[in-house]
Amino acid sequence: MTTLTQDTAAGFVRLTLGHLGRQYPFKMDLVLNGPEDARPPADHHPIFHGSFDWHSCVHGWWQVMRLARLYPAMPEAAAVRARADAMLVPEKVAGELAYLERPGAAGFERPYGWAWLLALHGELTRHEAPWAAAVEPLARAFAARFHAFLPKLTYPIRVGTHFNISFALVLAHRWAAAHDPALRARIEARARDWFLDDRNCQAWEPGGDEFLSPALAEALLMSRVLDRDAFAVWFAAFLPRAEQGQPGTLFTPALVSDRSDGKIAHLDGLNLSRAWCWRAIGAALAPHPLAPLIARTIDDHLAASLPHVAGDYMGEHWLATFALLALAGD
Repeated sequence: MTTLTQDTAAGFVRLTLGHLGRQYPFKMDLVLNGPEDARPPADHHPIFHGSFDWHSCVHGWWQVMRLARLYPAMPEAAAVRARADAMLVPEKVAGELAYLERPGAAGFERPYGWAWLLALHGELTRHEAPWAAAVEPLARAFAARFHAFLPKLTYPIRVGTHFNISFALVLAHRWAAAHDPALRARIEARARDWFLDDRNCQAWEPGGDEFLSPALAEALLMSRVLDRDAFAVWFAAFLPRAEQGQPGTLFTPALVSDRSDGKIAHLDGLNLSRAWCWRAIGAALAPHPLAPLIARTIDDHLAASLPHVAGDYMGEHWLATFALLALAGD
């Protein structure tokens, strides 16, 4: 299986630093409450105004901070730390918090951006620097939104795009385990409510613009909330023909026909996120007869999309994060 190296990490960091502060093009998630709101993105988002959209900027920060921690001696790590010193400061966090208090912002970035902000804060706590303390109020604000949202989400959101609830809860659960035991318990309870009785998944995927596998994201979440034995039983019922390579779509990389089309380029992310999911699911099942097929599937998905992390900005502004997930997990 392909693994992360320092050279690969340095390439990802250079790529992402090139767009973390790139203000345009930028896709705003903004409800205009009056003409005074028609201001540049950086006025609304003092930190997360690069990388084409807010959530991509957040997980771009997660990516470069993680790589700087894993490879502290690489030359690019110093540039990451300097950027963090300048940007991850209380006064800029206050600006991000102010945006959340605007009328019409209750659903801002729900749940994808919420989860990535928690993941970023969790990564920052692993650095000996003031960055985590500065960002913590923002993390707590999004945790509070999860607390309010999960009880009223009657039905799980299973699409393969930003609204997928399983993916968001995988990231949120990891953060909550260290920082919010009540949120961890709430996530585990909701996952069981929604998914514990799922059987014989047909995996009608991918959709034409999906970057997540609804089936595998669900399985990954259940691997985090169930113990090893319980997960093995659940997985055998959820994908009973997996050892025969069925449903075949879960083992076959998606075809990306046009990487300059931002939606179609999502499919490169699907291939990378599937590799991440299969790697983590395989580890949760190990030892298991499915292991050789999982290894081949991961390699096939990486080969299909890892060479295309850079090249067109529609993928370049975010794919390195999913490549890092695929190569090193979350």
